[in-house]
Amino acid sequence: MYDAGKIIVGLIIFLVLITSPVWYNMASGKSEVVPQPKIITAEKECVMGTEYMREKHMDLLNEWRDKAVREGERIHAAPNGRKFNMSLTGTCLNCHSNKTEFCDACHNYSAVGQPYCWDCHNIPEEIK
Repeated sequence: MYDAGKIIVGLIIFLVLITSPVWYNMASGKSEVVPQPKIITAEKECVMGTEYMREKHMDLLNEWRDKAVREGERIHAAPNGRKFNMSLTGTCLNCHSNKTEFCDACHNYSAVGQPYCWDCHNIPEEIK
């Protein structure tokens, strides 16, 4: 095989370069930093459980949008029987009014992009 040594050295350099972000994160410890979204509220319960909201809040918001805008249904019954108004601004933003410290913290960490909620809704004046 011609130039086998050069090819092997090239492959090693390629592997080091392609995996350098992983090594950098492991060395700096940044990969272990998990965002802690800030919640400002006196409310004790969300419309759904914490785990459900962490995993499926986008599905719930899409469902609420479709029901409220297309079907005119405005009331959400939580599993505990409590009823909430299906409203991003009237319900969700009462507790999650700081977009930078709540929405952006997780969306930037997980690199899923910015939520398109703000394409239609105004970004609330952030409460510090």
